[in-house]
Amino acid sequence: MEIKKINAPLNTVTRDLDKLDRETGNIYQTVRIIAKRANKISIDMKQELNRKLEEFAYYTDNLEEIHENREQIEISKFYERLPKPTLIAAQEYLDGKLHFEFKEEQTPESEA
Repeated sequence: MEIKKINAPLNTVTRDLDKLDRETGNIYQTVRIIAKRANKISIDMKQELNRKLEEFAYYTDNLEEIHENREQIEISKFYERLPKPTLIAAQEYLDGKLHFEFKEEQTPESEA
C-alpha cells in the first residue's frame, strides 16, 4: 500500500449520501463495503508499522533499561499523522478505486 500517495482528508468530513449510494443503490451496502476496506487497510498499516518497528526491537531481561531511538519515534509519529483507515476507504470508494460485486442470494426451494 502506498501510504504517501493517499489523498484522504485528515479530519472527519461530511459526505453527500446521494454520492455514496449512487453505485450500490443502498447506503447500508456502501457503508459495509467501506467498512470492509477500512478493516483491511487497518490490518495492513498495523503489519507495516510492526515490521518497521521490529528493526529496532532488542530483547533484554532487564525492563529498567529503556532506550529512546529517534528513528523509531519518527516512524511512530508518521503513522499517527496518517488519515484514519475509514477516511482512506471512503476516499477510495468515492474515487472509484474499490472493486466490489454482490453475490446473488439463493432462494430456498419450496418442498411441495
